[in-house]
Amino acid sequence: MKRRFPDDRSNLEARFAAQRLAFGPMMFQATRVLRRCGALAFLYKRELDGASVEELAEAVDISLYAARILLEAGLAAELVQLEGDRYVITRVGYFVLRDPMTEVNMNFVHDVCYRSMFHFEEALAEGKPAGLREHGDWATVYEGLTQLPTHVRDSWLAFDHYYSDGVFEGVLPKVFASEPARVLDVGGNTGKFALACCGHDPKVEITIVDLPRQLELAKANLREAGVASRVEFVAANMLDPEVALPGGHDVIWMSQFLDCFSEAEIVHILECAARVMDADTRLYILETYWDRQDYEAARYAVINTSLYFTAIANGNSKMYHSERMQACLEQAGLVLDADLGTMGYHTLFRCKKAQG
Repeated sequence: MKRRFPDDRSNLEARFAAQRLAFGPMMFQATRVLRRCGALAFLYKRELDGASVEELAEAVDISLYAARILLEAGLAAELVQLEGDRYVITRVGYFVLRDPMTEVNMNFVHDVCYRSMFHFEEALAEGKPAGLREHGDWATVYEGLTQLPTHVRDSWLAFDHYYSDGVFEGVLPKVFASEPARVLDVGGNTGKFALACCGHDPKVEITIVDLPRQLELAKANLREAGVASRVEFVAANMLDPEVALPGGHDVIWMSQFLDCFSEAEIVHILECAARVMDADTRLYILETYWDRQDYEAARYAVINTSLYFTAIANGNSKMYHSERMQACLEQAGLVLDADLGTMGYHTLFRCKKAQG
């Protein structure tokens, strides 16, 4: 009996897709070098005229051997096309060269994830970030973030900020619709959201809760911006069973924070928030759920980020399906007050304390 599958690919198409996976790490490195050495930029300037192997080798100062290796790899990766004896950049090659999302993702994968992913199977088995040892001896990447080599930390921060900074302009009017006087930013990271809040409302006071070394980054950034006097900094490890959040805030904010934890840990953190909430307090959760992405490229990137969490970040978290987050809210004694929709990669939930 012929075996049936849910997809409609032919055997030849499926086999080719499987080979792309098998050779994926090698194609990734070849693609990265094509961009880094200037080959793609040179071909982009030549437009449809393209370039011969000899012309490209001379233009970017590499050997003929290196040029042939890279261009043939680019042909296999569909970054270039061969027209006669001339190589012409494709639309895919253009996006590798010029697309900010692709640049951020490639730098993050190479600098932060590549060697660490050799320990992926071990991380899955142990529930610990086995690949983190490639960078340092920490329990989670967050404890060692400030100690990472500069180029690794820069790639990590660029990745983190790319998927968060652009959304603040759209969410701030929603968060400040109730005119909160005090905002608690849990997992404030480098202080980007606190800075945005201070710029949006000249009177609002912010409290940032994060690990001590993360607070150092936030303090430095907010001092430089001249708004540190409006921000209180509270050092806390949200995984500590005895941790308590400071009370007296109108709004609690968590942006791309809960995806750094397992579901059990998320429930614990949300319970901490619930304990300092009253009937009027609102908790805003901004996350990149993989089921809420409008485009396949975004969904693919979000799902792959879960592999980073497994091997490097902490070993037990992921990018969640939105229904899993709602289940965690209910377990913590909270309810979804409003689904404020998607903004780019993100979905904003407004939550309140459950009645009774």
